[in-house]
Amino acid sequence: MGINEFEKGKKFSFNQDIDYASKAIVSKNIIKKETGNISLFAFDKGEALAEYTTPYDAVVYIVDGKAEIIIDGNSNILDAGETIVMPGNVPHAEGCRAI
Repeated sequence: MGINEFEKGKKFSFNQDIDYASKAIVSKNIIKKETGNISLFAFDKGEALAEYTTPYDAVVYIVDGKAEIIIDGNSNILDAGETIVMPGNVPHAEGCRAI
């Protein structure tokens, strides 16, 4: 197990097992494979990822707070507890901006 991964076979909590960092984005791998990844991100308010495209669908679930998710130029505002699927081969900004 890498230092930036959740331990397999042990329970964990999205809310408790990653910390926010001032003016930063913190990420931790849940599963990392050639066929796709599942990652947990913690965005400080105002932080963003650049737009990109992946060959597979991506799921965003907002654990805490609020975020703007941009898919193919269209803005989606998600609150804690909400989910959106970003389709593969379509430009998106995952967790684009914590608000």
